[in-house]
Amino acid sequence: MLDVATAISTFISAPDGLRLHARLHGRRSEWRLPVVCLPGLARTVADFDILAIELAQHRRVVALDYRGRGLSEYDRNPANYSIQTELADVLAAVTALACMPAIFIGTSRGGILAMLLAAMRPTAIAGVVLNDIGPVIEPKGLMRIKGYVGKLPQPRSFEEGADILRRLFDAQFPKLTAQDWLASARHTFRQENGALVPTYDVKLAKTMEGIDFEHPLPPLWAQFDTLRNVPVMVIRGANSDILSAATVETMREHHPALDTFEVPDQGHAPLLAEADTIERIAEFIARCDEEHAG
Repeated sequence: MLDVATAISTFISAPDGLRLHARLHGRRSEWRLPVVCLPGLARTVADFDILAIELAQHRRVVALDYRGRGLSEYDRNPANYSIQTELADVLAAVTALACMPAIFIGTSRGGILAMLLAAMRPTAIAGVVLNDIGPVIEPKGLMRIKGYVGKLPQPRSFEEGADILRRLFDAQFPKLTAQDWLASARHTFRQENGALVPTYDVKLAKTMEGIDFEHPLPPLWAQFDTLRNVPVMVIRGANSDILSAATVETMREHHPALDTFEVPDQGHAPLLAEADTIERIAEFIARCDEEHAG
């Protein structure tokens, strides 16, 4: 049985030479497509560990830390924490790791990058799972994220970190246990010089400075439509304030074969760690294998 301890860390050079970290699970398969996991804005490869362990029983799974997150090198210029730079980084990573075509699982920002990659390099995409993200991003959720990224209090222990996260996110994740919040804290903070610090460069906050209710992000329908010929699954947290149910319905109009799954009692973004969610994702990925082989 695979576990996180069997995963391998590797490092890739970004186009500008910055060092990017990827976590590799499983082995290459001649018959099954690889899976590439792309985290949210201030998240890391650790978010995909439970899912990756299951999927890697039959295929290779790659999870990527963007620049300034996790074990990837931090950028001296925070202006490079941009969608354009990160898209080039993702393309460089999947090229270096020979992961094309692949099934991409993108949480939030990772889903945006997957849609943009489909428009830029359609042959790279054999299927996409969009985790709580779509062509229209709700301003209320963006403002909430802007309020905490790079601004979390510094906890004195992981238990205190768990309390901080519970206070911030309990309304969206009311069913999480104390152990769940503690696990989340261990994904959000790390030990450095005897203190707990975020697992990302706090200068990421600068990427959101221009976001406000008066200037909504432009919709990505043109980019989403480039996925019309590949399987697409959308996972939505029932309590999400980023992806609305109405947007999911419009996505279905654009992509009639859209596979949708709503996770109860979770918000932005679903954890992708429950047995039923993992089972649905595994079923979708198996269909991607079949369509690609056919």
